[in-house]
Amino acid sequence: MNYLLDSVILIDHFNGIDPAGAFLARVKNEAAISAVTRAEVLSGFSDDTGLHLAARLLDAFHFLPLDRESADLAARLRQSNGWKLPDAFQAAVAQCHGLKLVTRNTRDFPPELDFVVIPYQV
Repeated sequence: MNYLLDSVILIDHFNGIDPAGAFLARVKNEAAISAVTRAEVLSGFSDDTGLHLAARLLDAFHFLPLDRESADLAARLRQSNGWKLPDAFQAAVAQCHGLKLVTRNTRDFPPELDFVVIPYQV
C-alpha cells in the first residue's frame, strides 16, 4: 500500500473527470481508502443504483478504519493546522500507515507537505 485516496479523487471519478479515472486505474492495487472517504463518497448518492455502484468501487480498495492512534494524531493535527476534522483524520490515517495522501485539496493540503500527492488539476 502506497496511497490513501481522499474523497475528492473518487468524487471526481464519479463526475466523469478523466484524469481521476486514469489515476485510479493506475494505482488500484496500491491504494486504500479510509472510513472518512467511504462515508463522504457514499453520502453523495441519493439513488440505490448509484450507491451500489459507488460501494462496489470502494470495496475494490483496501479499507482503513479510524482507530485510537489516528484519532489522537487527528486531534493534534487539527489543533496545529486548523483543519476540519475530516481533513485531520485523512492526514492522520495516511501518516499512521506511512501512506501518501492523494488529494486535489491544495487549500488544506499544499503539495509542499511531504505526505501529499496532487495527481492532477481540474
